[in-house]
Amino acid sequence: MELYRRKGHCLAARKPQGEAKSSSPANDSTRGVARANEPVQTLAETVAGRIREQVISGRLTPGSHLSELTLSEELQVSRNTLREVFRILTKEGLLRHEANRGVFVSTPGMSSIIDIYRIRRLIECPALAQAHPSHPGAKKMRSAVESAHRCRDVRDWLGVGSADIAFHAAIVELADSPRLSAFFGQVSLELRLIFGLLKDPEFLHGRYIDQNLSILIQLESGDSAAAAATLEAYLNQAERFILGAYGRISD
Repeated sequence: MELYRRKGHCLAARKPQGEAKSSSPANDSTRGVARANEPVQTLAETVAGRIREQVISGRLTPGSHLSELTLSEELQVSRNTLREVFRILTKEGLLRHEANRGVFVSTPGMSSIIDIYRIRRLIECPALAQAHPSHPGAKKMRSAVESAHRCRDVRDWLGVGSADIAFHAAIVELADSPRLSAFFGQVSLELRLIFGLLKDPEFLHGRYIDQNLSILIQLESGDSAAAAATLEAYLNQAERFILGAYGRISD
């Protein structure tokens, strides 16, 4: 079913002159303000969000082919809507279109890996260095660490990866900047694509569970500077590890 924005007008029966009006101007005004302030998400945007979630969860990996026919049936949307979804996600860099072949999940290159980790250091380390241990973001960091441990106990390594991304998104929230958080959301999508290049999620994510906990403990103890230093070393190590793994895959 397609979604449409309705214009804020309604039809009413004409009342005889002198009859009191049943509508309240104040209520009409309030409804108008609510409609104006509430963003209306199109069907294409909703479906694009569902595909993003599949990338974040690791169900869609780099290089995956997206069949227009299969997806339109699975998601119960028209192929025209799906083409608009592909346009949105291609513009974001999440998908790529190849002539005569179709649409694929993007595969990050080595330069993308280097750039993303540079961005992460520029955003995450200062946010952590200036953070207060009672900030709501710290509670989200704690929740992400606990989620990672639960996923490790049941060997849900994709779940560990999702918890890791949530942990770092919570670090960015420490900066109290909605724009930075929104930007990091896009970076996280590309980061998940990078993770998807490596076919062994346990080998990739398992090593960072306890390191995340160490960073959290330093922040909770009030030593945000030490937490930021630990994070910077962590990101440098992760970048070298992923570049090495990527190099082996390329070879």
